[in-house]
Amino acid sequence: MILINDRRLRLLPVIVLVGLAVTGCGAKTATKPHQNTVHWMQANPISSMDISKMTDLVSDTTLNATNEGLLRVVKGNKLIPGVAKRYHVSKDGLTWTFQLRHSKWSDGTPVTAKDFVYSWRRTVAPKTAGQFAYTFDHIKNATAINQGKDSPKRLGVQAIGNYRLVVHLVKPQSYFKYLVSQAYFFPQSAAAVKKFGARYGTSSQRMIYNGPFKLTGWNGTNDTWNLVKNPEYWNPASVKPTKIAFQVEKDPATALNQYQSHKLDSVTLSGQQVAQYRHDKNLHLRKNAQMWFLEMNQKKEAFFRNANIRKAISLSINRKQLTNHVLQDGSTPSKGFVALGLGARHGVDFANAAEVTSAVTDNHKQALTYWRKGLRQTGHKSVSYSLLVDDTDTAKRTGEFIQSELSALPGFHVTTSSMPFKSRLTRSANGQFDMVLSSWTGDYPDPMTSLSNMTSHSSYNHGKWHNARYDQLIAKAEGQDATNPAKRWADMVAAEKTLANDQGVVVLYQAAIAQLVRSNIKGIQFFPESPQWDWRNVTVK
Repeated sequence: MILINDRRLRLLPVIVLVGLAVTGCGAKTATKPHQNTVHWMQANPISSMDISKMTDLVSDTTLNATNEGLLRVVKGNKLIPGVAKRYHVSKDGLTWTFQLRHSKWSDGTPVTAKDFVYSWRRTVAPKTAGQFAYTFDHIKNATAINQGKDSPKRLGVQAIGNYRLVVHLVKPQSYFKYLVSQAYFFPQSAAAVKKFGARYGTSSQRMIYNGPFKLTGWNGTNDTWNLVKNPEYWNPASVKPTKIAFQVEKDPATALNQYQSHKLDSVTLSGQQVAQYRHDKNLHLRKNAQMWFLEMNQKKEAFFRNANIRKAISLSINRKQLTNHVLQDGSTPSKGFVALGLGARHGVDFANAAEVTSAVTDNHKQALTYWRKGLRQTGHKSVSYSLLVDDTDTAKRTGEFIQSELSALPGFHVTTSSMPFKSRLTRSANGQFDMVLSSWTGDYPDPMTSLSNMTSHSSYNHGKWHNARYDQLIAKAEGQDATNPAKRWADMVAAEKTLANDQGVVVLYQAAIAQLVRSNIKGIQFFPESPQWDWRNVTVK
């Protein structure tokens, strides 16, 4: 989600199931009477259910539960059939043919290959302004269409009858099979989009679904909603819970209290709460492929286009202090922009292979040297800027820590501004910030899921950092070296190091989810990458 910048942005993480019937002091409480409903905590509300326009992780996860693409991801990053029963890839890797099963939308109408064609065309059309349009760039004519130079009807995807979908790529893409499992590649009903018009995807009633669940109770702005079984889903026997009831809680203390009073079956812990329950068998520390980082608006503010200024900011931040003493939830300092676990070669994780230690290590003396040099080059003696953060506990505490760290740079006056997640996403996308605390959760197990975000043309490059060498390296990895694993790997490692040495963004930490899960909740499936959660097999004993 996608953002998370914020998604995808993939974006702030879903706050999750909490376990254990325990009180704040560790005493046991009575268990809740049996029911097949799970009460689940979220950190942020849904921002959009429009497949072509969603950007954040909560929306992405909800779409993954209520809709389905050609393939589905399951445990171990394995792919299983979704709407597609089977598929075939040509020897040159340029033609993918998917044979679809007979399935239905929640309104009883059939899901056909035409729904995929319509959806993908809608997403890449420039008037839609879909932020994930760039992920279609390997499909024939997609880039030209998104730039307004060609018609969406010329996109390299075609429906052969109702149940065969053929996709034509301009260059091989080994991870295309993972892309078609993501929400932004899901089908959309042209009839539904036309029926709801501008309000499509803005509430649970202005949407139809083809996945395991249907969304109910979401009016577009509220902090509660439900997932209920979709009787029209092609495989209803695989869906075990009757209902997953969601509630947004931004304050950790309130969330834990809700859990203890049995209003929530789950809660994500924060700070000292984690230490309090660290020896409890029902505490789960889940390593996430979500990276948090600081973006500086290099389009709006010439000051941040100075590399020495960006390096000074990075060197001023003690990431170990942030994760060990401020967050205290299992999060770890970043090695780079790509999370650990998103790719390996010959047993070496990409994050380790591409790490530039000096770019993620604090050094106050060096920071001062870069800062003074940057001030001279930009003609400033002092500057005042605002740091934009979400109004969640984690984001606000992180923002306050960064503000404190940057105050050590002479003449750097930083204020923090917090706002609701949805508003912050909009401000980020529109470039309405000086500095912004962002996050991104990888969508698929390949470093490109993150690296592609920092190219000059990416809509997720909110700070508008530009580096010609970086763009060239990504183009090589996705083009001439796409079928050569060794060269492609070298291209991506060099790109990550280019980003780190230039401090295009200031990477901070890789997130973890410290989660209590009530002992009678079984079958939760967690993914480090997006969509992060699968609730189909959840049972309440």
